[in-house]
Amino acid sequence: MTRRVVIAVLGPVAWSPPGVDLAAWRAALAEDVVDLLATLNEVEPAIAALSADRSLAESVAWPSMPVYEVPDLSAGAVFAAAAKDGYDQAAAVAGDAPDLPGLLVGKLLRPLTTRPIAVAPADPGPGLLGVASRLPAPDWLPTFDLDGGSIPAVRSAAPQPPDVGSSPGWRRLRGPADLATLDPAVEGWETTRALLSA
Repeated sequence: MTRRVVIAVLGPVAWSPPGVDLAAWRAALAEDVVDLLATLNEVEPAIAALSADRSLAESVAWPSMPVYEVPDLSAGAVFAAAAKDGYDQAAAVAGDAPDLPGLLVGKLLRPLTTRPIAVAPADPGPGLLGVASRLPAPDWLPTFDLDGGSIPAVRSAAPQPPDVGSSPGWRRLRGPADLATLDPAVEGWETTRALLSA
């Protein structure tokens, strides 16, 4: 049976809504993403963070959830940590997409049945919502993180462009325009919702 892990990557958060503490906002976003991943079927959840964010990661982790302390937030570093844990496939997902539908995580992993890499864009961009890989990740995978990566850059590094599958994108909460797209009728994102309504 294929072992899959989906990893919330706790990258930097540079903006918070007016009147909301930046650290509390970042923690709320991360907690909602982690809570989503912890409830998905047929995958195991984990968190990746820099050493400076270890305490944040541990504060939002579920019991026994792995926390990978990585040297940088590149996809390669995250996938290397997952490979050391014996996983066959891994997906790295941005930690600032609190209302991400679980279905889209499945769609990010699905191309790995026929391709070594799959990528989902942040919508709107720039950057990526997530990236998935068979493990160990291919040697040609370029160095990029979810803020700086793009589908064209990953495809241009592949031996053949079809080696990189794509899946639907989703918003990341990185500014006022993204905040305005949140749908109160969508389930989930309880911690972010509570912080906004406080």
